[in-house]
Amino acid sequence: MQDETGYQFKPHERPSMPGSPATPDHPRLRRLCYILIGILTGITGGLGNALVSVNISFAQGTLGLYTDEAAWLTAAYFMTNMTANLFLVKYRQQFGLQPFIRYMLGIYVITTVLHLFVHGFWSSVLVRAASGLAASGISTLTVLYLMQGMPAAKRLAALMIGISIPQLATPLARIISPFLLESGDWHMLYWLEMGLALAMLSSILALPLPPSERTKAFEREDFFTLALLAPGLWLMIAVLCQGRIVWWTESAWLGWALAVSVIMIVTALVLEHYRSNPLINTRWLGTREMLRLMFIAAAVRLLLSEQTVGSVGMLTVVGMMNDQMITLNVIIVLASIAGMLTAIFTFNPANVGRPIILSVVLIAIASFMDASSTNLTRPSSFYVSQALIGFASLLFMAQAMVIGISRTLLAGPKNFISFIMLFSMSQSMGGLIGSALLGTFQVMREKYHSHELVQNILMTDPIAAARITGSGNALHGVIGDPALRGSEGAALLAQQVTREANILAYNDVFLLVGVLAVAALLWGLATHWGIRRRGEVSPVILLQQAAQARAAQAAKE
Repeated sequence: MQDETGYQFKPHERPSMPGSPATPDHPRLRRLCYILIGILTGITGGLGNALVSVNISFAQGTLGLYTDEAAWLTAAYFMTNMTANLFLVKYRQQFGLQPFIRYMLGIYVITTVLHLFVHGFWSSVLVRAASGLAASGISTLTVLYLMQGMPAAKRLAALMIGISIPQLATPLARIISPFLLESGDWHMLYWLEMGLALAMLSSILALPLPPSERTKAFEREDFFTLALLAPGLWLMIAVLCQGRIVWWTESAWLGWALAVSVIMIVTALVLEHYRSNPLINTRWLGTREMLRLMFIAAAVRLLLSEQTVGSVGMLTVVGMMNDQMITLNVIIVLASIAGMLTAIFTFNPANVGRPIILSVVLIAIASFMDASSTNLTRPSSFYVSQALIGFASLLFMAQAMVIGISRTLLAGPKNFISFIMLFSMSQSMGGLIGSALLGTFQVMREKYHSHELVQNILMTDPIAAARITGSGNALHGVIGDPALRGSEGAALLAQQVTREANILAYNDVFLLVGVLAVAALLWGLATHWGIRRRGEVSPVILLQQAAQARAAQAAKE
């Protein structure tokens, strides 16, 4: 195998699998450039969804959307982002890496530009769907570029960094959004993203990845699987994004969509189970080790929703906006980077599960710390707890990815698509289920606490009567009619009751996350003890031993 200049790649420089670039011995300066481009690519790709999700209210107001319509913007992104890798991995294997890069970058830049000109609901949904498709390819480029910048012995670290960088996008978006929105409407966010996209495009064209090998990858049965699995996942995503807004028992279409989704997904997996060369290796995914990895990855991702749903929602109830949470999000970014670095520098191939258990412990501690919030709670009250969760998120993410990739390579490169689907689904679905579960629980508890508070407010109670009178008197300079002032005073008291009920509901959410984290911790400790009792060897060590055996065999030949 050789590149366009005629350079003949050495055996150890050849791609590990079709669709992946060769890994030649680059000079130091070129390695540094690859690393910088990888970081730029990861941040740019992650900001695509983060800028919309953290400013959805601004987009909703600008486009004139209802709350349920605005939720479709998030749903459209996840629909294409989650399912795209089923197609894109085989596309790279059959048609090569460079066409993949050109098309993905082209789609990403075009969708970024289109964001500046869309003003309708359906056009916005289509643009968000295209953005999700492009972002799935951008995340792949992040890992590939970082791995080019690292020597062979450090490529696991490159993998950890590549999977971690996009996770920084949400707090980064909360930091930069207020400054951009000060100088214009929500389109200012996309001027920034367009600039980053063009910088990414120019840098990747200036320093392309080495060539890859090709092989025939697509089979006719693959498209039957995609035709069943993709719509099934789309329907499930729609249910998870809309259920809490239109409410689960009030809209019949949610039940029909969920039923059809389950039927389509199960049918697709049954077809794959009996294929001789499946797109998704259900037998391998059904092994104890992979099911265990999928469960813990989805469970921890669900628990991490405490940060996006719990703390942010709680601060919103007491009137805090993104511009008042800048310091909090700076702390979260720094703590997350610390978690990533800790995962890299303390990586122990013999015990890759210990950092995941530590992550769950930190989430439990942070959740119980947040469970005593009041109407005096401010962003500074969350500095320590959210730093712990930020640290835990990337400590967990890096380790889980390494475990999964190690088991995938041990089982053979043909299982790569199966793992990508598994990991993507566990993270995206875990996040969506976490948001839906915690959001629904918060609404239910708010109704309960509102009922408990309201039934104790009686006009015969002198304290309640004094509160209503005091609230009305505060409007004396605006409203002259005493009866109308009394009505307004009662309305203000109702608002205060609703606020207090929401605060109590969020405290219940924090307690629920803490209890679930303790349950996950107990399960993790029991699993860890079982692994040690059975004498199972870490998949990373097994992969290292296999690599050493191949190197020794190559040296003899």
